[in-house]
Amino acid sequence: MKIVDLRSDTVTKPTEAMRKAMASAEVGDDVFGEDPTVNRLQERMAEILGKEKALFVASGTMGNLVSILTHTRPGDEVILEANAHPFHYESAGAAAYGGVQFFPIVGNHGILDAEDIALAIRPDDAHYPPTRLICLENTHNRGGGKIYPIEKIEQIRHLADQHHLAMHLDGARLFNASVATGISLETFCKPFESVSVCLSKGLGCPVGSVIAGSAPWIREAHRIRKRLGGGMRQAGILAAAGLYALDHHIDRLQEDHYHARQLANAISQIPLFEFTPSTVETNIIVLPIHDSVITPLEVVTRLQDEGVLTVPFGPREIRLVTHLGIDDGDVTYAIEIFKKLFGN
Repeated sequence: MKIVDLRSDTVTKPTEAMRKAMASAEVGDDVFGEDPTVNRLQERMAEILGKEKALFVASGTMGNLVSILTHTRPGDEVILEANAHPFHYESAGAAAYGGVQFFPIVGNHGILDAEDIALAIRPDDAHYPPTRLICLENTHNRGGGKIYPIEKIEQIRHLADQHHLAMHLDGARLFNASVATGISLETFCKPFESVSVCLSKGLGCPVGSVIAGSAPWIREAHRIRKRLGGGMRQAGILAAAGLYALDHHIDRLQEDHYHARQLANAISQIPLFEFTPSTVETNIIVLPIHDSVITPLEVVTRLQDEGVLTVPFGPREIRLVTHLGIDDGDVTYAIEIFKKLFGN
């Protein structure tokens, strides 16, 4: 049976060319700062993100956690959107390891306005935790791959400056946002003191993320990475995949966006999932289920029985994600199965 895996863009496997780059990577002990491939990846990522320095970390979750802990101290509060990845999917790491409290605000498909955030900034009063950091997510996972408008980011930056707050960007899928809009990674990152980006999602690497910021900030982040057990030794084998992806897997993200639009246009014609396909901006599709009798898990199970893998994504939704491992034939097959199972 044919398998079309649309659960996430993390299910990709390294291409043969990427595997060769990994196998031939020059390595050293990165805890001593002596892995030349890790150093090249960090230098290159700092350059393309427009920051002084960068640091290779094991995962997006570690990248966000290290960043939040570097910006805050116990008892601080971080403002973020109510469906943000650090709030939903990172096991309360900031609270567990940093004593940091989140202030979640409901946005529009994950997007907040400066006015929303202004209302959440605490006054200087001993009754309240001090607001220390604003976190934004671009693209927004639970928002259906929504791209954060650059003008809204700049308005939030202006607000942050007024209140002397730092800003962190969870840019796990920032490459998708840049390719979809033509806006450079550096422009997206400029308003933020720090940024994290994933190599293991749209870029198709097996492991790893990178965080970037000023040189003093990265020095402290390096200490916190070590404290969390994130010091890796001959990590150049992993970093080589990132360097390969930067050379070969960025422009091709357009294919993932095209495949997502194909799926969205076809599936939106099925009454069970009827939605506006133009809301799909990158590689993530969140499908609403309009029949109260059938559950998301039942929909996912029926699709799985036909070889199309998806995930439940809330009480009345499922999620599909296109990626490096999906081709035109996979899209055609998935559409056929959706119509076969739910088209009548």
